Amino acid sequence: MNTEARRDVLITGVGLVSSLGEGLDQHRDALNAAGGAKPVVDRETYAPYPIHPLVEVDFDQQIPKRGDQRQMEPWQRIGTYAAGLALDDAGIKSEADILARTDMIVSAGGGERDTDVDSAILTDLLKSNDPGRLLNERLSNDLRPTLFLAQLPNLLAGNISIVHKVTGSSRTFMGEEAAGVDAVRTAHARVASRQSDICLVGGSYNAARLDMLLLFQLGNFLSREEWQPIWERVQGNGGMITGSMGAFLVLESPDHAASRGAKPIARLDAVLSDRCNREPGQATASARRQFDAIKPLISGRTAIYSGATGAQTVSAEEREFLTGLLSGDIDGTARAVGSLIGHGLEAQFPALVALAAMAASDGRSYPPLDATGLETGTDAPIDQVLVNLWGHWRGEGMALVSPVGR
Repeated sequence: MNTEARRDVLITGVGLVSSLGEGLDQHRDALNAAGGAKPVVDRETYAPYPIHPLVEVDFDQQIPKRGDQRQMEPWQRIGTYAAGLALDDAGIKSEADILARTDMIVSAGGGERDTDVDSAILTDLLKSNDPGRLLNERLSNDLRPTLFLAQLPNLLAGNISIVHKVTGSSRTFMGEEAAGVDAVRTAHARVASRQSDICLVGGSYNAARLDMLLLFQLGNFLSREEWQPIWERVQGNGGMITGSMGAFLVLESPDHAASRGAKPIARLDAVLSDRCNREPGQATASARRQFDAIKPLISGRTAIYSGATGAQTVSAEEREFLTGLLSGDIDGTARAVGSLIGHGLEAQFPALVALAAMAASDGRSYPPLDATGLETGTDAPIDQVLVNLWGHWRGEGMALVSPVGR
């Protein structure tokens, strides 16, 4: 057993792409735009359900081989692209010796179904006198090499390894928002406990998917209304607006970063996760336990970056919880980041940590969006950022991000 003291965990690279842009500079500009940040919303493609579409991306910049791109579904291209951005930002994209011992932890969903094939098979089954035989024939002829008409979750990690030569240990977490939380939590724990010196961690999500919109609408999670900031949305009919995004972080020990002259963006102080069944009050109790564990690390003015989905009733309960924190536990303000980038399931937590690292490094948050009174403090400086994510159904996570040297 390693009995050495836990060490700090630095964020030395961020790869972020969303509806607002790519990279921290473009996100900073979009979030702090004159007159307030403006969401990018597509209300037409999947009407009546709005989505936050991915900004136009030249995938050739990070995935130069067109053959590699062709065998990836959009969510894999988004993730592989974001991973490349993170490696570039950390300054290790061409460092073969470092990449060979860079561990990788990916959060991924169930992959994208071929909805055209699904629809064609279902249509033909309705007209067939022998549906069993027809199904066997169509599956034999139309099935992808991925074995079940959907890309395998761990293919994202595989493609990152192939394209970017990241060949340390590899793990894939699957399971919506909780997968993103546990991916970052595990990466943080490995670096802190000296099991890893450097780790690439993150996930991706493609919101332009009929199969996922159908899944969420069956659970009555989606918004059909005109865009509103999340806290205002939950005071009305509520509803989630999904967003395409890829978010990857390079986490590194201080000694390893110093040995290669890397300049860290921020420090990741703690990451916690939990899960409940969403009975009334359970998510609040879960978040309270996590906050009590992190509270000794909090000092100074703290911004809360929430991953609230907008879905009733969980986001209304989260708003009440955050209001309570700001009333007595924390001197600071809150932001519902999903108001602007949407909800990205497995990628949501890494994206929140990425934007929190930017805010901690800048010493300020972006201006508030909503008119409910929760988001305040436009100009006041901040000392830390508390990340809080409650999934659309199950799974809670929390992290604390601080500027380096504080």
